[in-house]
Amino acid sequence: MAASTWKGYLTFGLISIPIRLSPAARTERISFNQLHKVCNTRLKQPLFCPTCDRMVERSEVEKGYEYEKGQYLLFTQEELDEVEPESARTMDILEFVKLEEIDPVYFDSSYYVTPEEAGERAYHLLTEAMEKSGYAGIAKITMHSRENIVIIHPRERGLTLHTMFYSNEIRKAEEHGHTNKTEIKEQERTLAQQLIQSLAAPFQPEKYHDTYQDSLQQLIEAKASGRKIAAVPHPARAPVVDLMDALKKSLASKSAAPAAAAAEKKPSLVRGPFRTEKPAKKPGRKVG
Repeated sequence: MAASTWKGYLTFGLISIPIRLSPAARTERISFNQLHKVCNTRLKQPLFCPTCDRMVERSEVEKGYEYEKGQYLLFTQEELDEVEPESARTMDILEFVKLEEIDPVYFDSSYYVTPEEAGERAYHLLTEAMEKSGYAGIAKITMHSRENIVIIHPRERGLTLHTMFYSNEIRKAEEHGHTNKTEIKEQERTLAQQLIQSLAAPFQPEKYHDTYQDSLQQLIEAKASGRKIAAVPHPARAPVVDLMDALKKSLASKSAAPAAAAAEKKPSLVRGPFRTEKPAKKPGRKVG
């Protein structure tokens, strides 16, 4: 069973459904440690008090709010618990909206909503009703010292929840996007639409993967075995001067790609974005 991030009740009118939330996704990446360049020892970031000039244990830590420079109001965990809203225990659906009406820029983190045994029947009733109505629920939930506005909607085998940014957290970019300073020719619009159609495909997320992480893994393996890896070539880029010419060439290259793929029958000997050169005689240095 996946670890639960939050446990409480999902309420729908007078119906209370005991549920738990678990993260629906997580970032996977290769991470590097910081080492001391002199001795290759891993660096630590301990809690240090400059006034007492000593290291501090976790049990000695308290929470403070800086209301003036160097001046703090101190709070105990009990005091913070006293002002915790009801949404820390109960997630009440406030209203129902159409999911397509929500700008994706508001979405933050995703969670699976799983019912406890006592709430399975009500959970399935709510899921089925939302599926048939086409609506998603807006609710509030407090976790990680923050009251979040969330969207709940049916997906595949059950309900999924997304925490959302508040409207005041969405940054306004005055120069973002459209401009009226340029004119687009009708033929350019047509070619752009054709280029979009040539790239159109069903959304299949399994087709995509992190090539940089693949490259890092190859670099680590090569380093450990004393091999050298050639750098990835980066073509020079420049702003398009002749938009019409660039569109035509783009369409031509897309038309030529399927034919080239069909003609290519021999498997490539290149693995990933790097080329592996001749192994060095001496293995790379390993740091324990």
